[in-house]
Amino acid sequence: MKFHHLLFLVIVIMFTSCKPKEQKHHYIKFNTLTELYQFLKWTPENRFPLISAHRGGPMPGYPENCIETFDNATTYNPVVIEFDIAYSKDSVMVIMHDDQLDRTSTGKGPIGNYTYEELKAFNLIDDNGKETKFKIPTLDSVLNWSKGKVLLTIDLKKGVSYAKVIEKVRQYKAESNSIIITYTADQAKEVHQLAPDLMISASVQKKAELKRLNNMGIPNNRIVAFVGVTAPNKELYQYLHNKGITTILGTMGNIDKSAIASPVKNVYYHLINNGADILSGDNLPQAAEELDKFRYNKKLSSAHIN
Repeated sequence: MKFHHLLFLVIVIMFTSCKPKEQKHHYIKFNTLTELYQFLKWTPENRFPLISAHRGGPMPGYPENCIETFDNATTYNPVVIEFDIAYSKDSVMVIMHDDQLDRTSTGKGPIGNYTYEELKAFNLIDDNGKETKFKIPTLDSVLNWSKGKVLLTIDLKKGVSYAKVIEKVRQYKAESNSIIITYTADQAKEVHQLAPDLMISASVQKKAELKRLNNMGIPNNRIVAFVGVTAPNKELYQYLHNKGITTILGTMGNIDKSAIASPVKNVYYHLINNGADILSGDNLPQAAEELDKFRYNKKLSSAHIN
């Protein structure tokens, strides 16, 4: 073989080996609301545990509440994306957790002091304080991006209108991949009256809270039960599962810290095995690995997951 042919072959091999591996995305897709209802109706045969990426799954280089971060989260697992909505000065619904811009962007002061056009000048900052090129997204852009990719749990900051958010969900035909987060029974009642067809994440940390929701006219088949940030006993899980209700356990905070400190304990695996159905937290890579293992061991699959 001539030298220049050999050199060319070496260069090709080096280029191929150095080329970044294309990341696979794990998407969740529901074509209709009925498919979402069926997926979230708990039965032993229908169970498919998921991770909810708190604030979208931030990690180095990927700021919280950012579409690029949401997309990155799907490379780890099929995910629920939890995100927060706030108002700009001109009442555009933007994705931001804090009232102040300082922690998560290059902006300063209250988000409500800026119009959306002014907010576009700022870049988002990751949790390590590193500036990125990513921008503050709007609710419109998130709803448009999300279809056929993820489930959404939509959290509203103080003062944001449920009616306005539901209007946007309708506009983008995102009913089949949206769950509206509520914190009180009154909020859950408001959402259900505005949109009886939408799924609601409601706080149910004891049996009496579910009974109150039912007494306010909210049926079990529209409820996903948030059981708190401390794992409840199996009795509560069994009570909710017997009523066909899927549960969300918040792992952000102490549970995530415990899992990081002792990875060999397979904390997330055991939480799911104990009855949690969706784990909402900040430790996406480790949780994804353990849920993959759980679903493989239990031979769990879903036609809605690619």
